[in-house]
Amino acid sequence: MNKTLYFIFLLLVLEYNCFSQITNPTPNYKEIDPKAKEILDKVAQKNKGYSSIYAEFGMVLENKKNNMKESQKGYIWIKSPKYKIDLSASRIYYDGKTQWVYNKKAKEVNISEPDTTEDNTLNPAKIFDIYKKDFKIRYIREKFEKNRALYEIELYPKDVKKVDFTKISLKIDKDKMQIFSMKRCGKDGTDFYLELIKIIPNPEISDTTFFFDKSKYPKVEIIDLRE
Repeated sequence: MNKTLYFIFLLLVLEYNCFSQITNPTPNYKEIDPKAKEILDKVAQKNKGYSSIYAEFGMVLENKKNNMKESQKGYIWIKSPKYKIDLSASRIYYDGKTQWVYNKKAKEVNISEPDTTEDNTLNPAKIFDIYKKDFKIRYIREKFEKNRALYEIELYPKDVKKVDFTKISLKIDKDKMQIFSMKRCGKDGTDFYLELIKIIPNPEISDTTFFFDKSKYPKVEIIDLRE
């Protein structure tokens, strides 16, 4: 399944050449920049204080080498560790144990039980913890963009051999202390951009939101990938 489905509260950083980072993915600076950590701690603390979150986001997948660019809008509901993601071609449900991936065009659903120990950046319920482990982080600057003050922070994997990306660049809304945008630079030259459009904290979300009800889709093919 396309990993871009999981990048939720972040998007669109315009100023970095990811290919240049492949040969030197972990620049020589302190592993934990105190200013960057302070900002990210505040963001994590605020968002973890929410019992649930609904958000709308824009997403761009781009590979300049192959002249490929795709964009779409998405929606997400989170009540940790549960989440639901709705995109134009697919919809993902996760109830804390079981995951259903519904392909709208093919009218089929793949059922699996994801490994909860996998890369935290692939789980939107864990997105606010990614900087605490296995990353070098650096504060870049404060800037004004799209009528808002933003902090710019970079995250580099300590062991680049274990992941399929070279860098994550974040922009954080200074006043709201929320992630505004993200760029994830892939080793293969494919970059993921996400930008938060709207966020509603603490909405009422029923647990049935995170479960695929096959009775509502009688013509859908069920593919059970669980062992």
